[in-house]
Amino acid sequence: MASILAVCVVHALRPDPGPVGVTAIDKRAVSRPVRVGPYGLRADVQADRKYHGGPDQAVYVYGQDDAAYWEAELGRELPPGWFGENLRIEGLDPNAARIGDRWRLGDDVVLEVTGPRTPCATFARWVGGDDERGWVRRFRDAARVGAYLRVVHRGSVRAGDPVVVEHTVPEAPTVRDVLLG
Repeated sequence: MASILAVCVVHALRPDPGPVGVTAIDKRAVSRPVRVGPYGLRADVQADRKYHGGPDQAVYVYGQDDAAYWEAELGRELPPGWFGENLRIEGLDPNAARIGDRWRLGDDVVLEVTGPRTPCATFARWVGGDDERGWVRRFRDAARVGAYLRVVHRGSVRAGDPVVVEHTVPEAPTVRDVLLG
C-alpha cells in the first residue's frame, strides 16, 4: 500500500540570486500532523508565486523511488524535502499518475493530479550550482520530476498516512507524458 513517508514544509527562506531574491525550496520533514488547505500545507510558503504554488500547484509530491535514483546518481543522501517537495511518498509513482487522478491521503484529504513539476534555475542552484551543470535538463530528461496536485478536500496529513488512488482518468496523459510532450 502506498503511504506518506514525510510531510515537509519550509524550514527557512534562503537568499537566492534569482529575480525574487529569496527561495523557499529548503523544505524539511516535520513530525506533527499538518493542515492542508486550498493553497497547500500550513506553515509552507512559495517565494516565487508567479511560477510555484496557487490552487493548481498547491502540493508537490515526490516519490521515494525517484529520490533513491538521484541518491545513486549524485552519490549523496537526499532527505525528504530536498527536492522542495511537500510530500515524500512510497508505493505510488507520481510521474505515472494521470492528470485528473484523485488521491485520498489519510482520512480526509483528497488531492487531484494537475501536472509535472518544471525544474528551474533556482532548483539547479539549490542542487549545487556549477557543480551540477546541466541539472535542469538532466532532471527533466530523467522524467523523475514528481507531480503537482490541487486540493479537492481539506484536512490534515502526517507521515505514515495511506495514499489511495480513489479515481483515475484512464484516457488522460500521465504526468510524464505532459512533461516530455
